[in-house]
Amino acid sequence: MAETAERRTLYPPIEPYASGMLDVGEGHSIYWERCGTPGGKPAVFLHGGPGSGCSEGQRRQFDPALYDVLLFDQRGCGRSQPFASLEANTTWHLVADIERLRVMAGHEQWLVFGGSWGSTLSLAYAQTHPERVSEIILRGIFLGSKAEYDWLYRYGASELYPEAWEDFSHHLPADERHDLLEAYHRRLTSEDAEVRLAAAKAWSMWEAVTVTLLPDPDMMADFTADDHAVAVARIENHFFRHDCWLEPEQLLKGAERLRGIPGVIVQGRHDCCTPPAAAWALRKVWPEVDLQIVPDGGHLYTEPGITDGLVRASDRFAGKVA
Repeated sequence: MAETAERRTLYPPIEPYASGMLDVGEGHSIYWERCGTPGGKPAVFLHGGPGSGCSEGQRRQFDPALYDVLLFDQRGCGRSQPFASLEANTTWHLVADIERLRVMAGHEQWLVFGGSWGSTLSLAYAQTHPERVSEIILRGIFLGSKAEYDWLYRYGASELYPEAWEDFSHHLPADERHDLLEAYHRRLTSEDAEVRLAAAKAWSMWEAVTVTLLPDPDMMADFTADDHAVAVARIENHFFRHDCWLEPEQLLKGAERLRGIPGVIVQGRHDCCTPPAAAWALRKVWPEVDLQIVPDGGHLYTEPGITDGLVRASDRFAGKVA
């Protein structure tokens, strides 16, 4: 990992050269965009959440002169329709959508890049379609284990952010706090729009706290904006209540299907949302991967040390010499 003074930053802002909507069936239509240079190195970017949608800043992790990057809003979020829908919205629906997008783009293989929930989806896709993956870049590993859910929604992160945990858990009556996922589900799917929005904002504020290493009022405001909060809270809760439709340790047991695929993991040492234990567990079953622990890093790609690692990784796989 580079010294602080030498750290790479994001590439300049860029606009898509193409965008559109893809009907993926079952009532869903997903927004996609392509950035960079047509005919460049193919890549797909998988955003986090689940439910957050892709953003302009995420385009900037790739050299636009070398890459042809496809970004898309996963089912139910961002510009995809129907908004915040939970129907026909599972991990395996999203894996199938990625393949539909690859075929649409005309790529035989592509680099897969994902952070946080995007790392989960990247691993699920790569283990399902390893022949379609040229390289993998991951940040903030989340494997969908019981220990990870418990860390966020029972005991763990609560000890680091006790005041925010109290706000999050005390949004619920005392007799419902033994199972936050189910109690929030009832409110996030309520017929009452005010109940849904209040629960979504409480849920999203807790997440915003856990993903920030240092206070960031602008990011907090973005996380708790009405539409973003509703999509993230409803879809995350939906996925987590169902263990992301993964069997126990599925992504670790399936890592043998990644053998021979070059990969980089950029993991913040102080990531409170997705602690380093998951990245370390993945490294032990995927020996080819280059695990980079950022000593002063948290969860977000915008943190200087995390940005540096991700940009260097995308440059490396495009054959660019620093």
